[in-house]
Amino acid sequence: MKKIFIFLFFTSFIAVGYTQNTLSGKITDENGTSLFGVQIYSEILQKGTTSDESGFYEIKNIPNGEHLFITSFMGFETQQKQFTFFNQNHNFNTILYETVFRIDEVIVSTPFNKLQSENVMKVEHKSVSSLEKKGGTTLVESIGKIAGVTNMSTGTGIGKPVIRGLSGNRVLTYTQGVKLENYQNGEKHGLGVNESGIESVEVIKGPASLLYGSDALGGVLYLIPEKFALNNTTQGDASIKYFSNTLGFNTEVGAKTSGDKFKFLVRGAYDTHADYKTGNNERVTNSRYHETDFKAAMTYTINSFTSELRYNYNQSQIGIPKEIGKQETSKEMMDLYQDLNYHIISLKNDFVLKSSSIKTNLGYINNNRKLMIKGQKGVDMVLNTFNYDAKWFLPKLNKFETVIGVQGMVQTNTNFGKQIFLPNAHINDFGVFGNINYNWNTSVIQAGIRFDNRSVDSEEHGVFGEEHYIEAIDKSLNSFSGSVGYKTNINQSLIARINLASGFRAPNLSELSSNGLHEGKWEIGNSNLENEQNLQLDLSLEYKAKHFEFFVNAFYNNIFDYIYIAPTGVEIDDFEVYTYIQNDANLYGGEMGLHLHPHPMDWLHFESSYEMVIGKQKNDGYLPRIPANKFDNTLRAEFDIDNWLDFGYVFLNLESTFNQDKISDFENSSDAYNLLNFGLGGNLNYKKLHTKINFTIKNILNKEYISHLSVLNEEGITNPGINFVFGIKFNL
Repeated sequence: MKKIFIFLFFTSFIAVGYTQNTLSGKITDENGTSLFGVQIYSEILQKGTTSDESGFYEIKNIPNGEHLFITSFMGFETQQKQFTFFNQNHNFNTILYETVFRIDEVIVSTPFNKLQSENVMKVEHKSVSSLEKKGGTTLVESIGKIAGVTNMSTGTGIGKPVIRGLSGNRVLTYTQGVKLENYQNGEKHGLGVNESGIESVEVIKGPASLLYGSDALGGVLYLIPEKFALNNTTQGDASIKYFSNTLGFNTEVGAKTSGDKFKFLVRGAYDTHADYKTGNNERVTNSRYHETDFKAAMTYTINSFTSELRYNYNQSQIGIPKEIGKQETSKEMMDLYQDLNYHIISLKNDFVLKSSSIKTNLGYINNNRKLMIKGQKGVDMVLNTFNYDAKWFLPKLNKFETVIGVQGMVQTNTNFGKQIFLPNAHINDFGVFGNINYNWNTSVIQAGIRFDNRSVDSEEHGVFGEEHYIEAIDKSLNSFSGSVGYKTNINQSLIARINLASGFRAPNLSELSSNGLHEGKWEIGNSNLENEQNLQLDLSLEYKAKHFEFFVNAFYNNIFDYIYIAPTGVEIDDFEVYTYIQNDANLYGGEMGLHLHPHPMDWLHFESSYEMVIGKQKNDGYLPRIPANKFDNTLRAEFDIDNWLDFGYVFLNLESTFNQDKISDFENSSDAYNLLNFGLGGNLNYKKLHTKINFTIKNILNKEYISHLSVLNEEGITNPGINFVFGIKFNL
């Protein structure tokens, strides 16, 4: 393993020679009118520019090799073009055609980086700004506006995504191109990523173990960081957001500058919130939190080599609410809270060879989780994780594209506190895989196979026979996974996809060896657990006409040896004991939605989606923590006013959540509820000052309700009531 690390580390800095290639041309619409502000960009190179008033663009210092450039402009169809550079320049003039729907985005979470319309897998790509127009005010809340994705949350402080009924270690989160490891299995452990510097998100709904290994059995949440500034430009911004419900503030400042070879950016953010207020105007005691976040990045391009280095530091203090008690607006932490710190360093490298390319990703995460009780450290654990990922994109053979690669993780868990919930342990993951893509006309077939091994070696803790005893584990788990998918354009407007994929998830350290009080119950691990393995079938139809979009997705997910926690009927220190067991399970359901843009009212949009999932055990019981069915409707108007307001919008959103009575034996059912939300915003322009504003009212009717996935559901504590959110961002 060390040899692999040393090889990837040193090859990350190989760069010889420097070649100056240029791409230039003119961009017009179908009437021959020059288009100003069109972006031409390469995701791989992190290099691009915009067209000037005459439609002319020029990108200099492009390295040798084959590079894909995307041409995109609001209100026009996205285009892509592959260019081959070997000591030569290209002049490329292009015509863009108008469209009223969203830009066709490049998907970066799948191996071949196709436009969504060409991708075999149905991947949801959403910019954070587009989700704001549906009522999203925080990152996790915004992700929950995507059909098939729900939030498991505690007010505004803790939230994590649930994809088609699966969450925790079954949904893998990637940030900065690195697999996020932060004890994410706990229900009361949030996503752990600050929204600062996140430009867009991609969601793979279904097993992606072929691409990412263990923990991608239920899907992938891929967070895409902000782009660097365009070549030879400097930008800065500052923003503040106010939340009336929690008397909270989110402040942020960032700057970035780019030359031809080097690009830099920095961004800092601070969040602070008091206890949230329910629809009954009562504050939930100790739901307050604070968060500090800092991000920095640089990229360097020379010849056929591009390197991107990113760093993220995050420190947060999150209260642990249990009741509606003392009513106050203080933001000082109380006697019980989580103190979390992490550092993430990632290094991404692209080597472009004559007819192939190599991509490497190295990542290091240091995560420290403390449980503070009356000023004293209870649990104090440090999780150190090194991730590596290397892919070789082989030379194209006719219409075949092939990638082979290795991925892995080396991880240690170390205890420094008096309370030991998880033992000191060493975990090693290693996987090899291959994926092939065949494209003809408007059809694509993609298939792949993968092998993984996880070894877990943990220390013994305590005295055998006593309450806190944890046995030593020396366990090795192997798994094969694979997938095959087919996408075709039935006609110019209708796209069909079918995917069959097998995924796996190795049991995590908590499931194997925990022993102690955790999240209000006494948890005991099960060292005999085996891998979860699943087989999922996905069907997707997507129709796009000039003024109407429609989609329908259906899935059936059969999971063998599904791991879940269940009560034992025994108590320790007056806390009920839960342990982990396995049972075969299946989940099925889907999503459907439409987007109507009636002609000639070009300013009006109506978007509607419905999602459902049912989770059952093999013995006909229901699985725990399955979200209720949801119906979401948004009516939005978009407009410009002269030269002083761009991209203006106003929306009215209605979230209708159905009752959930298909529950496990140890859950409470949840009632149906409706939430009404309103918002408006846009870009204000005054001379050289460009300001973005947005105003959102969440839960206008101050509805008192309990989400089935609320962490406080069991305590009968309701979710947040009305919340006025005002944000302003200055582009400097």
